[in-house]
Amino acid sequence: MRFTTRLAVDRTIKLDVNGSAQHLRICAARAGLAPLLIVQGGPALPLLHEVGKFQRLLKLEEDFLVAYWDQRGCGAVAKKDANSVSWSQQIDDLRTVLTWFHGETTQPVVMLGISIGATLVLRTVEHEPARVKAIVAVSPDLQNVLSDEAASLFLQEQAGRAGSRLRHRVAKLGPPPYVDPAAFHARVRLLADLGTIEYGRTFRGQLGEMVINMVRAYGLGGTLTTLRNMTLVLRRLLPEIVSVNLFDHPSRVAVPVHCVFGEQDALTSAAMVERLPAAISAPVITAVRVPRAGHMVHFDRPDVVGSIVRTV
Repeated sequence: MRFTTRLAVDRTIKLDVNGSAQHLRICAARAGLAPLLIVQGGPALPLLHEVGKFQRLLKLEEDFLVAYWDQRGCGAVAKKDANSVSWSQQIDDLRTVLTWFHGETTQPVVMLGISIGATLVLRTVEHEPARVKAIVAVSPDLQNVLSDEAASLFLQEQAGRAGSRLRHRVAKLGPPPYVDPAAFHARVRLLADLGTIEYGRTFRGQLGEMVINMVRAYGLGGTLTTLRNMTLVLRRLLPEIVSVNLFDHPSRVAVPVHCVFGEQDALTSAAMVERLPAAISAPVITAVRVPRAGHMVHFDRPDVVGSIVRTV
């Protein structure tokens, strides 16, 4: 199911971003709307295959000129782009994309970042405050060591109350950190099946939806390339982002920041949310924990996230 209102703007643009081929899909219900740039999480997740889901649930195109960005190495792009990923390169790339989008619209951009994408936004906007109106951060990674510990404790508790199969899966996973794609995916499967990624949905359901949407967006051959690139990007980024720690190295931005967390998200404890002012310095900072929502709050509770985005 797609956006129910005919879009006045819907085009996909290929940019050369610091030597990497990257794509943005730009959508709006009418001309002249304020710009909104969506920065996907993962890490390594593409975004263009989720445009229909965003449009169906959040309908941001009614109020914004929305840019959906496939980051370096994401999507059906060359292997060399996936192999050139690093955390510092992602920041440089986002600065370039933000500069381009701001130049195209001549308006400050609202940034909607998701998971590690929200952390990427925070680090980028430290350098680009004049081009940004506000940040909405969905489940930002605040300190990955603490997130790993919180998720590990959750899995151990769930295994203690469940049957032998879950206990075996948790035991086989082992302790964090997870710096290789196989272990990272194994934990994602566990957390998804326990309803902490998208609330009430299993990993199999989420994976099936993702593959179908990828085939629609990238074609069959492009989907195989996209899945390959996901592994390549994870292999490069996971060892770097395990050290992300905003509590010891706070993000300092000059624009309002509005954070949204799901109460069922095993990766972000209530105690971590309470410490948010120690992780992010901003002229305005708000935080809300949303019931019946996991890590992907924007899909679990699009009403809440959409309302926040529209009122920044």
